[in-house]
Amino acid sequence: MKYIYTAMLLFIVANSSYAQIKINGTVKDSIGNPLELANVVAINAETNGLESFAITDEAGKYKLNLEKNTKYVLQVSSIGYKAISNTYETKEVDAIKNFVLKEDNLLDEIELTYEIPVKIDGDTITYNADSFKKPTDRKLGDLLKNMPGIEVNEAGEVKAEGKTIQKLMVDGKVFFDGDTKLGTKNIPANAVDKVQLLKNFSEVDQLKGVQDNSDNIALNIKLKEGKKNFWFGDITAGAGSSSDFDITNSSVAVNAGLPSSSTLKGDNLYIFQPKLFYYSPKYSINLIGDINNIGEVVLNRGDLFRLYSGFRAPSTSSGTNINLGSNDLGFLALQNNAALDVNTKLGAANFTYSPNKKVNINGFGIFSSSRIEQRLNRITQYVQFEDNPNTPIDESLNTPPDEASLSQTQQASDMGLLKLSGKYKPNSNNQLEYNLQGRLSKTSQVKDFFSTVTGDTDEFRDATPFSVRQSLNYYYTVNTNNIFAFSSQYLIQDEDPFYNAILENNPANNDDPNADAFDITADNLGLDRSFNNYDLSQERRVKSNQLDTRIDYWNVLTERSNINLTLGAILSRQRFNSDFFQLLGNTEDSNRPEFIPTPLINDGLNTNNIEYNFSDVYLGLHYQFKTGIFTFTPGFNLHAYRVNNKQFGDEFNDDFFSILPDFSARIQLKKSENLRLSYNMRAQFNDVKQFAQGLVLNNFNSPFSGNPVLDNALLHVASLGYSSFNQFNNTNAFANITYTKSIDQVQSDIDFNSVIRTRTLFNSPVDNESITANGNFQKRFKRITGTIGGSFTYNKFNQLFLGVPTINENYNQNYFAQIRTNFRTAPNVQLAYRYGVADNNQGTRNTKFVTNAPSIEFDAYIFKSLTFKTDYSYTRISNESETLNSFDFWNATLSYRKSQDSKLEYEIRATNLLNTRSRDQNNVNDFSTSFNQIFIQPRFITFRLRYDL
Repeated sequence: MKYIYTAMLLFIVANSSYAQIKINGTVKDSIGNPLELANVVAINAETNGLESFAITDEAGKYKLNLEKNTKYVLQVSSIGYKAISNTYETKEVDAIKNFVLKEDNLLDEIELTYEIPVKIDGDTITYNADSFKKPTDRKLGDLLKNMPGIEVNEAGEVKAEGKTIQKLMVDGKVFFDGDTKLGTKNIPANAVDKVQLLKNFSEVDQLKGVQDNSDNIALNIKLKEGKKNFWFGDITAGAGSSSDFDITNSSVAVNAGLPSSSTLKGDNLYIFQPKLFYYSPKYSINLIGDINNIGEVVLNRGDLFRLYSGFRAPSTSSGTNINLGSNDLGFLALQNNAALDVNTKLGAANFTYSPNKKVNINGFGIFSSSRIEQRLNRITQYVQFEDNPNTPIDESLNTPPDEASLSQTQQASDMGLLKLSGKYKPNSNNQLEYNLQGRLSKTSQVKDFFSTVTGDTDEFRDATPFSVRQSLNYYYTVNTNNIFAFSSQYLIQDEDPFYNAILENNPANNDDPNADAFDITADNLGLDRSFNNYDLSQERRVKSNQLDTRIDYWNVLTERSNINLTLGAILSRQRFNSDFFQLLGNTEDSNRPEFIPTPLINDGLNTNNIEYNFSDVYLGLHYQFKTGIFTFTPGFNLHAYRVNNKQFGDEFNDDFFSILPDFSARIQLKKSENLRLSYNMRAQFNDVKQFAQGLVLNNFNSPFSGNPVLDNALLHVASLGYSSFNQFNNTNAFANITYTKSIDQVQSDIDFNSVIRTRTLFNSPVDNESITANGNFQKRFKRITGTIGGSFTYNKFNQLFLGVPTINENYNQNYFAQIRTNFRTAPNVQLAYRYGVADNNQGTRNTKFVTNAPSIEFDAYIFKSLTFKTDYSYTRISNESETLNSFDFWNATLSYRKSQDSKLEYEIRATNLLNTRSRDQNNVNDFSTSFNQIFIQPRFITFRLRYDL
């Protein structure tokens, strides 16, 4: 493989450095002042193709990389000045060429023969799509990767200047609530005319001058004229087959006692994906469909939840954090590199309608269905205990044994999302917004679980939750110095998870502590142990209502300062009920009676009926002022909290006041370079389940009970960030470091019986700390882009194991380097290398995992009709003494299109060409580390036909 990398690097260097010289100089106005952000474009006079371009810095300097002995047309332009166009022939050496632009009213207009690739106008950066598009680009994501300063990760999420894009629009119309992944994966690249990067983005014009939007970036895609008022998009259909597939467990799993192999039957493959779009001045319609059993998931459950949680809570900046919790089953729709079998269906529709300039209505509806089969081997190492001579017990005897497990899981999920939004803006002083969003889902999971400690267990879960969320916002400008804003959000949520587990039991050895691992826990739970199984079930119901509302007033003192007063409230109510029962008799018996056990632990409480009420009324004051390159925003929020829960005839109240200060400072070093410092204090509150005293069986091996007298945690969060985007030097850099200190953090108190852990909660007397840091530097050398970056995370937190305080520390480091070419017609390659270290100190046990992962991506446009794409990745995971496992993936695609204007494209796509059986990963939690072997789909080869409208 190293020879491949060497050859690729030589290819890149040869293509990029052959016969190049540099032309540099300055662009000034008629009186000698340098012009910043002027565009200098070099067009090859013979081919009429764009060869190079530059944007001047604050000193008016530019730099072009050109070929020797070649004739070019140099075009120079700047907003407010007449463009000029000169013919220039390069020599054998570097040269200096200066330009002078005159004001717009002094000369006749010069017609530009080539559109400017990048244009900067204030906070808007406009990319000309044709200047960056390659013949191999198919979707918007492919195109965006070619543009300086924009990154697209494997999931399709977009970042610019190191910041995540908050909203995606097409011709100024919101696209699926701003979801970038749906856009990058589905919008055709050939429909894009311009890409606009909108910095300091605000959806409310009235608040632009009084709010700090420096971290808000939006993306607006402008369509080509031929794509407007017509349906466009593409339809893909394909089929294939897969053969029988042998599943072989790793040697580590076999040595731990798991079976050596099994066989998965082959299947017929299919895929059908229509993607249709219509845009006109008044309305737009976007339709995305997907039916396939290949694992090419358009939206996984994580994406769907992000779409649903797109509302910004009014109290986000108040300093109060309250999470109503989630009782979802907790699994995602997995892709083909993380499951054995994936069948998905998706139907998504998005519309916008603007009958006039004052009214805009938009919304989307999404239905997603998935059927997934997953197989996972896990080797788990638990925290170890040493005997404390000052206690009467030997804690080391309760150290959980290391465990090997195998699970086979079938997951079914159907989910529907609906959102409707309306905006009415009769004039520049008034804006009214209303949003309605609903979610309804039905999920179930069947798991066959085998453990070398607990034996065979059958588990079943299901849930049919729903929620409705509404928001109302109104913005009113009295005059230039007085602005009001009202925001309110109301949530109704109903969740009903059900859990059932059937564990094997030998009633003849119930009194032998070294026999069945679950026997001691069964005795503590008060179960009937006279049958050859434990059949346990729990029903839960969580109903939540929350009102979050606030009123803001801004008084603009001067052009550079304002005062913000806030009055807000959060009112939350949750009801939690749970019932725990055992079915008596052996599994082959019919009509088995229900038995309600009385636990010997937890004061005999095995049910829950709790009402939890939370209220927060707060008053905020913030002062923002600018001086020179500095912008300061100090402030605070004064809160009156009331926390109340009622259960088992008792009532627990906590009423108190708190002042939560915050501060931010932004230093604008240059137009595209800034430094930001922030600090805030936050109050972290708990959800109803953390207060509930009765036993909750989230899993058969982890009974849980809450604590009715928990206090809230207090968090101190400080961060420092740097961002720089320099078009002159072709560099893009960002870095951020965040320190968090948690006081009275809610932590777990865990008791072990074998690998069965009983958990409750307490407020930690020890402060928890974490540090996260990440950075990225990107440099573009003509047609080559190099990127290096990394991240570091340190966590220190306190736990109680068997009543013994334990300090856990986790260190995670990840580094990467990448070099990517961007030639218009020549083959392109991307080389990347990732290196990660996960170092975990848990009590007396230390574990360290090291991951090395090189990868190659290659694409080529051949004979003006063939597109070839391939990618290869290799991953090796090791500990301090040996390689635990390694795996690699190779995918390839060959497409034929008669010409770039042809409607039909024929494609052969192969995934997992090496027929890799599994992929591996390591995980760490509060009390264990685990090494996971995840079995994946076999080699798939499909034949596809794509038709462009």
